Amino acid sequence: MRHAELDWWPPLDKIALISLDVWNYHFARDTVARIEDLTVNRIAPLIAACRQHGLQVIHAPAGPVAQQHPNWVRLIPEETPPPAHLKSPAWPPPDFRAKTGEYAQHARPSEPQDGARVTHCKQLRDFHPAVRPVGDEAVVLNGEELHRLCAQRGVLFLLYVGFNTNACIVMRDYGTYAMHQRGYEVVLIRDCTTGMETHETTRELLCTRGQIASLEQFGVYPVTAEQVAEALGTAARPVA
Repeated sequence: MRHAELDWWPPLDKIALISLDVWNYHFARDTVARIEDLTVNRIAPLIAACRQHGLQVIHAPAGPVAQQHPNWVRLIPEETPPPAHLKSPAWPPPDFRAKTGEYAQHARPSEPQDGARVTHCKQLRDFHPAVRPVGDEAVVLNGEELHRLCAQRGVLFLLYVGFNTNACIVMRDYGTYAMHQRGYEVVLIRDCTTGMETHETTRELLCTRGQIASLEQFGVYPVTAEQVAEALGTAARPVA
């Protein structure tokens, strides 16, 4: 088996770099040091190169970070509810979702860090200081907002950086799989992300590498930050 490369040169105005969940702190201790290193030494310089050469940067930090920033695009209007016959069924039942009442026996064991994680999310989570939005760079809350923003701006190609590779990068509705399914060409910058590992996989980063391989198999191709920076330097004129 061997790798092949695609020689794509789409117009810069059709491309956006998506900075996904690049926060000031990630709760999983396994990833903290790797994320800090990648954010400061890989993602921040790449975003600086994008800004220099006119490739737009879109920030997708999830809530409550998105709603607290003045650049939040607010593209989801208040809409009237659909007619009753078009509503999705309310299933599973609320008690099952909450594992209460007759379903209490199916509740999962409590995680000691859950309370601290929720508190951190609500009170302390913010953009990483190295990659805060600058100027009028857009901030989106969810996949529908990202989709509407791309439609407004004519964006067709999405380059992803951020965390975690095997969680938010693939599970968020503004992440790689969801936007690929919407029809965008989605590219993961493979050395600007890392995933959550286990004791057995940390040394070789097998979970991260395996997730990147899965993305490749489903049509989300990887590049490196160096390849993107080189392409920008070749194809784009610096912004005055």
